[in-house]
Formats: sequence, structure tokens, C-alpha cells
Amino acid sequence: MAFSGLLSDADITAALKCTEAKDSFNYKSFFAKVGLASKSAAELQKAFAILDQDQSGYIEEEELRKFLKNFRANARDLTDAETKAFLSAGDSDGDGKIGVEEFQALVKA
Repeated sequence: MAFSGLLSDADITAALKCTEAKDSFNYKSFFAKVGLASKSAAELQKAFAILDQDQSGYIEEEELRKFLKNFRANARDLTDAETKAFLSAGDSDGDGKIGVEEFQALVKA
């Protein structure tokens, strides 16, 4: 998967296990469980590049909806409520998308 070498398979599996039920996604606990919260700024930039599927320089709402699929292809989509809460938490400048600096701040929050 895209995160191999950056995150351990065991951490990815454990983090995804906690998100299986609808509306169970919590970005703070997910980032901690998957190991992103302890990564350096450079490593978070690599993670951001993986999540920015269209390479626009931003993670938009549709990319957030598919967020978990970046970790495992068979993971579920986030619900509308989870997606909107995730976007709201990360979009500090109110432009409707998450830039790399916003992503780094969100992961470290």
C-alpha cells in the first residue's frame, strides 16, 4: 500500500479496526493509533502527498471521504458527518480544503 515504509501494517490494522462502525472515525485517535502523530514534518509531507490524490496541493472533501481507503483498499468511506467534521477540524483558513500546513497542524493537535 501507499503507506508502507512510513507506517507499520500492524498500526494501520489496529487504527482501521477502530473505524469499522459507521460514525466511529475520530481523526485524533486515528492519527495516534496509525502512528502519524509521532512523525516528523517531512514524513507528514509525504503522508499528505499520498492523501492528496489529485495532487492539487490540497485535500478536498471527496478525498477526505475516501481517506481510510488510502490505508487499505477495502476500508469504508467516511460518512457525510465524519467527512464534514474532519474537514471542519482541519480547514483553519475556511477555504473548504486542507493544505499541507493545515494537515500537519491537524495531525499534531
